[in-house]
Amino acid sequence: MIRQIMTSLAALALAAPLAAQEVTPDPTDWSAITEAAEGQTVYWHAWGRSNAVNDYITWAGDQVAERYGITVEHVKLKDTADAVSRVIAEKSAGKDAGGAVDLIWINGENFAAMKEQGLLYGPWAEDLPNWQYIDPEENPATVSDFTVPTDGLEAPWGMGRIIFYYDSARISDPPRSIAALLDWARDNPGRFAYPQPPDFLGSTFLKQAVLELAPDPRVLQQPVTEEAYQEATAPLWAWLDDLTPNLWRSGAAYPQSGPRLIQLMNDGEIDLALSYNPNEPSNAIANFELPETVRSYVLDGGTIGAASFVAIPYNANAKAGALVLANFLMSPEAQAHKSDPAVWGNGTVLALDKLGAEDRATFEAIELGVATLSPDDLGDALPEPHPSWMVRLEEDWTARYGVGQ
Repeated sequence: MIRQIMTSLAALALAAPLAAQEVTPDPTDWSAITEAAEGQTVYWHAWGRSNAVNDYITWAGDQVAERYGITVEHVKLKDTADAVSRVIAEKSAGKDAGGAVDLIWINGENFAAMKEQGLLYGPWAEDLPNWQYIDPEENPATVSDFTVPTDGLEAPWGMGRIIFYYDSARISDPPRSIAALLDWARDNPGRFAYPQPPDFLGSTFLKQAVLELAPDPRVLQQPVTEEAYQEATAPLWAWLDDLTPNLWRSGAAYPQSGPRLIQLMNDGEIDLALSYNPNEPSNAIANFELPETVRSYVLDGGTIGAASFVAIPYNANAKAGALVLANFLMSPEAQAHKSDPAVWGNGTVLALDKLGAEDRATFEAIELGVATLSPDDLGDALPEPHPSWMVRLEEDWTARYGVGQ
């Protein structure tokens, strides 16, 4: 899908010059923004394959409806690229205003592609009132998406981090490195699974593996070249060749999403899985979707972590409403609600030392679930590779191991 997106964007660039981006609404005039937003419907295109995520988006929509008179429609995506394709199709048809996509929960490679071709509205993120709670110096992930500077074209609203989780009733010593994972899978065939790329979690697992296995992982921070790609990924493909026959269903089928991994563990089909949300196992335990014996951990060498962002297409119909929604998503109230493992458990992008005493107390009162690691236990996150690496990894993985294509 990403390869198709890149091809379409290239065709757009050759076909005609991009129209100038709108200069209004002005995000620095917040009273005018909120006035213009009242009565608007924001079509928020966001991944929709998790009940916790869907429920949170519903809650956020209810809040901005009550406070600002904005209606939020969650357009549930299986793949973020579907929303990008919609914007590309509208651009090709000359629809430079009144677009169907107002806000996108976007990932790094799609952001990089849209930014390069000028398909995003902005800059706006750093003009939002709640940007005051962001500290880019302390958390540079809030202004860099897969190594690409955000330049105010998207706003952070959550922090992700790879964690592994396991059923401690069946495993006493889970593997703590990518190399050890292969040994464990050989000894426990069929008991580990990861989602099928290009699912985001599945693709991120590939990046986690290549970061550990590559002879020089520093090259992953630069745009991919053929020489660097071949050298960096050769150990990955050898490792996957050995791992695949020892996966769930011997690699003949793959789960399609992270929530499917939870179901497989709850059904006793696997003992080890991964998530991009450190609180997801606790959330699932609280919702009786995982046994209470499930615990989580990170690899000894660290795991990938990054911010999640929302972006506004250049031709969005409800820009003012999208700005108000994005600002609310960065508010201490919305961030604390989302951080609660009983709600979603997604990490905050806010710098707690920038909050008032009452808001800090709200965060401090959140009870971490039994399967949630403390910030100290999580340690420092590994940086995401440049987005061009994900495109190649997904393409080659599909050619080598893909099923149901």
